[in-house]
Amino acid sequence: MSSLTYDLTLAGLSVGAAAALTGIGLIVTYRATGVLNFAHGAIAMVCAYVLRDLVVERGWPLWWAAALTLLVVAPGIGVALERFVFRPLSVLGGDPARTLVASIGVFVLLVGGAALVWGQGARDDAPVLVGAEPWGQLAVVAVLAAGVGAVIRRTRFGRELRAVVDDRHLAELAGVDADRVAAAGWAFGSFTAGLTGVLLAPYVRLDPYGLPLLVMEVVAVAVAARMRGLTVAVVVALGIGVTQSQLTRLHPAGWGEPLLQAVGANLFVVALLIAALVLPGVGARDALPGTAGRRVHAPPGAWIVAGVLFLLPLGFAGNDLHTAVQVPALGVVLLSLVVVTGRGGQISLGQAAYAGLGALFTALLAAGRLPGLPRLPELAALAVAVVLVAPLGVLTGWPAIGRRGLALALATFAFGVGVSRFVLDQPYATSGLSLGRPAGFDGDRAYYVLELVLLACALAAVGALRRGRTGRALAAMRDHEAGARAAGVRVPSLKLLAFVTGAALAALGGGMLGMGLRAFDPAAYDPVRSLLWFAAVVVLGADSTLGALLAAALLVGLDAGTHGGVAAAVIGVLALLTGRLPGGPPRGPRGPAERPRRAGAPRRLTPLGARLRHRLRGPERSPARAPLPGGATATAARADARAGAAPRPTGGAAPDRPPRPRPAVRPVPAGGEGLLQARGLYVRHGAFTVLDGVDIEVPAGRVTAVVGPNGAGKSTLFHCLAGTVRPARGTVLLAGRDITRLSAQARTRLGVARTFQQLAVFPTLTVTENVRVGAEQGRPYRPGAVERMLRLFGLDGPARARPAAGLPTGALRRVELARALATAPRVLLLDEPAAGLDTAEVAALARVLRALAADGTALLVVEHDLDLVAGLADVVHLMTAGRIVASGPPGRVLAALAEEAGP
Repeated sequence: MSSLTYDLTLAGLSVGAAAALTGIGLIVTYRATGVLNFAHGAIAMVCAYVLRDLVVERGWPLWWAAALTLLVVAPGIGVALERFVFRPLSVLGGDPARTLVASIGVFVLLVGGAALVWGQGARDDAPVLVGAEPWGQLAVVAVLAAGVGAVIRRTRFGRELRAVVDDRHLAELAGVDADRVAAAGWAFGSFTAGLTGVLLAPYVRLDPYGLPLLVMEVVAVAVAARMRGLTVAVVVALGIGVTQSQLTRLHPAGWGEPLLQAVGANLFVVALLIAALVLPGVGARDALPGTAGRRVHAPPGAWIVAGVLFLLPLGFAGNDLHTAVQVPALGVVLLSLVVVTGRGGQISLGQAAYAGLGALFTALLAAGRLPGLPRLPELAALAVAVVLVAPLGVLTGWPAIGRRGLALALATFAFGVGVSRFVLDQPYATSGLSLGRPAGFDGDRAYYVLELVLLACALAAVGALRRGRTGRALAAMRDHEAGARAAGVRVPSLKLLAFVTGAALAALGGGMLGMGLRAFDPAAYDPVRSLLWFAAVVVLGADSTLGALLAAALLVGLDAGTHGGVAAAVIGVLALLTGRLPGGPPRGPRGPAERPRRAGAPRRLTPLGARLRHRLRGPERSPARAPLPGGATATAARADARAGAAPRPTGGAAPDRPPRPRPAVRPVPAGGEGLLQARGLYVRHGAFTVLDGVDIEVPAGRVTAVVGPNGAGKSTLFHCLAGTVRPARGTVLLAGRDITRLSAQARTRLGVARTFQQLAVFPTLTVTENVRVGAEQGRPYRPGAVERMLRLFGLDGPARARPAAGLPTGALRRVELARALATAPRVLLLDEPAAGLDTAEVAALARVLRALAADGTALLVVEHDLDLVAGLADVVHLMTAGRIVASGPPGRVLAALAEEAGP
């Protein structure tokens, strides 16, 4: 091995060892708490500053200072974060979206605090704890990896740790001290962060922004290891470190040299892009916490006050006016997050990249340096830059189609870092670049007037996008993506629209910001800015345009009027409070599934139902039922009238009753074939066969029911018919047309509607808006459909204007069913429609379903309430172990099961 190769290998091992430490810390924290700690790099930076302060400023001996920093300060930060930030979140259920906002809040708070305490300038005198030779660092990595692996696999603490991650509540019931496990995980993760910081600080720029971002770039090694494999993380880190070091030997001539140099210096960023965009996602349960999508109602006169405040700078002069010029530009950038995050419910940590590209393209076009395009005046250059950047929104919108939560956060963060490192920071793109203001608007006051005009245009565009059919569809996608698909919303296209619009707005704001500063400054669009802007918009009301303007004024005003870092510290504190408080500022719950059901009288089963329930589900657990909400009796009476039945009494509780008589069997449509058919459906999950050649028909004008024990495959069959699961083999036909490969929203538009076992309503929309989403997004819109559904289900009273979040379970079931029927379905799929309803509500539901079948709708019901099945269904299919083992009239199938179950 040549001397140069050997030296580069040693240098690469040193870098890789630091990256491996980061990977180990992130994985341990994630496995102990389920939190992907975005603040890891900020903790590393704070510990590096503490060590430097103790040694350089206070004159402590190096090893005494290192012991205090690594054994007390770093673990203490982790324990404090667990105790005061993340433990309350875990008690609330460990919502990954809330923990994401909280960890970003910690990042922003630590960065802002460091800037306040130690200043924003770079330091080059950090003490050297371990020499440049990598052997000491490699030894530390090997010992930590081996020790952690042994503890996780072979000790009681390791078993407790795995149990807490799998199910914290269940682990606590088993006697595990989950708080102790989580605190230990946070302490160790923070220790590794501190160790990474003090090892890297002497060899990189020590400043509040650069070091945290550098550490977070190497999160790729943890993602590549799927947040589990310590050995994989170490190998990947060392491999990338050595490869990056060896690439510095290559010096190709021509246009490829700057690109190769950029890749060689940022190979961890390339790895992060690949890991975030190609590998399966990590932690993708939720999009955003409830606070992000809440409705924020501006107090009376708020917009008048905001208008006056934004006009006040016209009376300023000098530096005050020059600083105020940044506020409208930043406001436009933050409006892009209102569209993407507030209305669309998508996490975007890369908006600074689009703002930077907008400023860069504006400068290049104004200078005539963009190949293929002539030199343009500044205002025209800004307009063309917006047009050029907007399609690039697909780069983050496309990953959003298949990713949510932390997986989407990583993908958008990786995009932002990649644009910063490979475009905005590269001399070949930005050297010698300047940016002026449009002719006639050179002065600060004149330019501020132009900014206000552009801001007003942006506000009008965002307002138009948040209202009407598109606005309701975006809110539905934000509140409940699966429910939006079931309502016919074209979710993939809508996500792309949100990200493309967000990219255009961010590019407009970025270009305005660059012209306001009269320069293209890559530092103004650093990826850390994306985290700060995201946190600011979320804590001040992501779906509020007024909140975005307030955030812009706060971010500019706080830092301009005080020391730099105050804005970040304030936003960080607010983000922590938003993540910690249940639901954040006062609002309704995120969805019906999160609200405790109100207790009611349990329904009694007939002897047949009791025996079959015992056979299929085990002993009865006496579930609590919600009381009958207002309007259900009227619904039942109207449904009775449609079905030709006498109306039931309207007063008092429903009496105990014998088994409901089953209506006469209705004739099968001509030809005897089902409107919806499944043939030979086969689905496997790993080595387990869930569906094994299932055939089923759902005829028009009939009620078909599927029953069976838990794990029989009923839900999987339902999802195959609805379009949310694609079978490995087999076909699904609708009126003879093969729809096996069609998405859920496409099936809804063809006439297949569904409801959900866990209620799928849109809590931030009113009852009327919920129903209107189905009417607008389903089959061709029918005038009057919304009003008919509201009247049919007794929702046409005062409740129609209330947000769905405030309604009881029974009313929400009616809202969901009304929305499904508003799509004008030919086939209606019902998943546990009686869940959460009391006896009277179930009776009303049965009458509505009979009326629908009498009108020719094909109904498929998957239900555990065997009394409901016995009195409602025309045909019952019994599933066991992924197969239909019996089919026929309900009396015969259920009676045979009762005889088999015994007394």
